[in-house]
Amino acid sequence: MAWFVAVGMPSTLPVPDRTPVEVSMTAGRPKPQVDTSKPHPARIYDYLLGGKDNYPVDQAVGDRMPIEARQGARSNRVLMQKAVAKVAHDGVDQFLDIGTGIPTEPNLHQIVQAINPKARVVYVDNDPIVMRHAEALLISTPEGATDYIQADVREPEKILDHARTLLDFSRPIALSLIALMHFIPDEDDPYGIAATLLGALPSGSCLVLTHLTTDFLSEEQNKTAEYRASGINLRPRTRAEVERFFEGLDLGDAGLITRWYDEDPAEPGWTATGYAGIGYLP
Repeated sequence: MAWFVAVGMPSTLPVPDRTPVEVSMTAGRPKPQVDTSKPHPARIYDYLLGGKDNYPVDQAVGDRMPIEARQGARSNRVLMQKAVAKVAHDGVDQFLDIGTGIPTEPNLHQIVQAINPKARVVYVDNDPIVMRHAEALLISTPEGATDYIQADVREPEKILDHARTLLDFSRPIALSLIALMHFIPDEDDPYGIAATLLGALPSGSCLVLTHLTTDFLSEEQNKTAEYRASGINLRPRTRAEVERFFEGLDLGDAGLITRWYDEDPAEPGWTATGYAGIGYLP
């Protein structure tokens, strides 16, 4: 789940050429089974966004969340769109997006390929339902390419090995960890995972990260315990803890933000629920 501040979007995004091009995926891969007996973060997020690719067990968790959860899910989606567009305008044309979630248009590849049709994107998620949709929805421009791997962020070497089949690791790559690392508990070494992924990227690459915090929430607004009670790990982090993901990176003058560079006014009753940043490798 992502609980994030409301951020604005341009009224329109560039419309990419959506000429159907087959997604580069392993042929003949068996369809994995979807476990509908347990809630999953990707499906809860889809429910909070108003999607239909979720089940009663996911809806039950979403219904127990405060209003900030729904606002945050929508806001986090918008922040992703603005952040990757900025990175693409900065000249990065390769993206490794881990924790993709159920596709919701505009997807990352549609945004960046509208800016640079030659952009290449590798998507990663560990939920079988995301893989089912990836085959139908992750359609590249003719000049670019998209790929998908079902894997867990806790398997960074597996992810990197697969990404190397599509991305050129001698050129800058944007690593996208959107509303993901707060699902990784301390005992699974989230900073080590991020360091392994970033350590494989060349100079000029960047980390795009959003992360849940309870720094600004009241006790009543903080539903972390209820989320954990559903069987899903949730580890909100403080500003200092989120900054650790960007050690050695250039966050620019803005540093960590809770809104998109204060570009748009906050909606009434808004409470900051997350930190975000774009950090470049020197």
